[in-house]
Amino acid sequence: MIDILLPSLILSVILLIVHSYFGIQIIRRGVIFTDLAVGQMAALGVAISVYLFEGMYIYFFSLSLALIASLLIAYIQHRKDDTQEAFIGLLYALGISGVFIVMSRSPHGLDELNNLLAYDILFTGYIEIYKVAVLYLIVGALIYFLVEKSEGLKRELAFFALFAITLTSSVKLAGVLVVFSILIAPTLVSLKLFKKNHILKSTIIGSGLILFSLFLSYNFDLPTGYTIVFINALTAVIISLYKN
Repeated sequence: MIDILLPSLILSVILLIVHSYFGIQIIRRGVIFTDLAVGQMAALGVAISVYLFEGMYIYFFSLSLALIASLLIAYIQHRKDDTQEAFIGLLYALGISGVFIVMSRSPHGLDELNNLLAYDILFTGYIEIYKVAVLYLIVGALIYFLVEKSEGLKRELAFFALFAITLTSSVKLAGVLVVFSILIAPTLVSLKLFKKNHILKSTIIGSGLILFSLFLSYNFDLPTGYTIVFINALTAVIISLYKN
């Protein structure tokens, strides 16, 4: 059991460390559905690559659409547009409808769609974990030098561009809904229960929730991705109702 669950848990912790930072920033900016919108556009890029090119150029298509979505959101955010949530919601609708349209033409569309929404991370190998760990180390360094040391539109563009790069890799490994749940839920719980050290505490909370989810999934033969989404969302909803 440990041999099966360990790679998934390691991957989850790596994802949580970076996503906790982005989750805090997204919640504080008040653009909660940015993750879903950008992630869904990344998923649309995956769908286009799978359908038209048999999976070739998958990272190019996914990252390109995620970057376009992120930079558009950065521009709207910088303008302080009152309709920014509506704009982000429409980007999400554009992405998910595009995925359904593309996948409807694929002979394995339903299976591919499920993977885009919530991939079974139990099957993630150590090579993929190593790759994403290196990528996130680079993203972390760029956050420090490009985001935290800049301001104004430059800061917003750098933040959302790195956000797109992070989500593109995460969606490929875990799926849109899983990425959204681990980005928002542990961070929201941490913000509700604690006053500082939110990245560390979000990572610890998220790791515990994912470990519990993996345990349930393994022992009760449940879909891993959707179990992670359910447990994270349920916990955040309960804590939000309990703690003002």
